[in-house]
Amino acid sequence: QVQLVESGGGLVQPGGSLRLSCVASGSIFRIVAMGWYRQAPGKQRELVAGITSSGSTNYADSVKGRFIISRDNAKNTVYLQMNSLKPEDTAVYYCNADITTYSGPRNYWGQGTQVTVSS
Repeated sequence: QVQLVESGGGLVQPGGSLRLSCVASGSIFRIVAMGWYRQAPGKQRELVAGITSSGSTNYADSVKGRFIISRDNAKNTVYLQMNSLKPEDTAVYYCNADITTYSGPRNYWGQGTQVTVSS
């Protein structure tokens, strides 16, 4: 059984920073891509940033230049450094990963962590 557990969310003032972490655990053979999505109230879930096993990254236009995604393959962990936060970044942030286990490849989601940007 694979689990993705996020941490690091919270309340921050506009212009502030937060760092999200997501750890994958279980009987993991290989983690291919990892990423962060977010969902604001009344809106669809959207991709924030993604990173491949080789370190290639992609970002939503709305976060380019402010957010940085990284990963530690030895720790099965992906991070999202969020800087210059804006109220419109308020959302539940979800970790996502393509993971291969004994059962084969599958896509997994974390439970989500709330990020609130407000003064």
